[in-house]
Amino acid sequence: MVGILKIVLAESALELVPPELWGHPAVRKNAARRGKSPGETLLDVSLHYSAMRRLDQHYKRGRPDIVHVTLLELLSSPLSLEGRLRVYIHTIGNAVIFVNPSVRIPKNYNRFVGLMEQLLVEGRVPPRGEALLYARTMTLKRLLELVSPRCVILLDEAGDPAQPAQVVDEALRQDCAIVIGGFPHGGFSEETYRLASAIYSIYDKPLEAWVVASRIVCAAENLLGLLGKRENGAAAGI
Repeated sequence: MVGILKIVLAESALELVPPELWGHPAVRKNAARRGKSPGETLLDVSLHYSAMRRLDQHYKRGRPDIVHVTLLELLSSPLSLEGRLRVYIHTIGNAVIFVNPSVRIPKNYNRFVGLMEQLLVEGRVPPRGEALLYARTMTLKRLLELVSPRCVILLDEAGDPAQPAQVVDEALRQDCAIVIGGFPHGGFSEETYRLASAIYSIYDKPLEAWVVASRIVCAAENLLGLLGKRENGAAAGI
């Protein structure tokens, strides 16, 4: 059994404000308040709702908090702390963020926003030394070619019913990447569906990305026996 679980958060609602919105008053006001140009700030529906209505697929965009909470869930897990998890973020704008397992994602949302803005503008964080996060323009298909899993499992509420433990067992035994949607509404693109070897549903209704991620990670920890273990017999009270 392969001991590393690969999770891709795909079509994630994380992007810099696109050029067609730079002149909108809501975008300019937020950027000026933060001392940045509009193109150096994250698109956020809570700040840019009036501007976003003109965007294609606006209902899938402007939710960086989804990536924030999901990354906190994944990278704080025992599975990640034991070095058994690799996480990749693919965005709706075809940027891919490669995540060093040792990175510490800020718990404060405003700090996270600043970090993502720096990353998407400069391409890496920190600017020098070992990169804890780096971003490249890349399709999901190209990312999967680089990661080279033997198969791709897509999680979607319309997929074949499966328990999280079944999904994880298949992923670890066959070296599959598990793809979770990082957007608030709608479905995956047809291109993403075509990349899937299997499509499973762990629940028959839409779930938040971080809820799906938590169920998958917990199932992996149970399967690999990571929970409740003790080093050298160091049990409770010893």
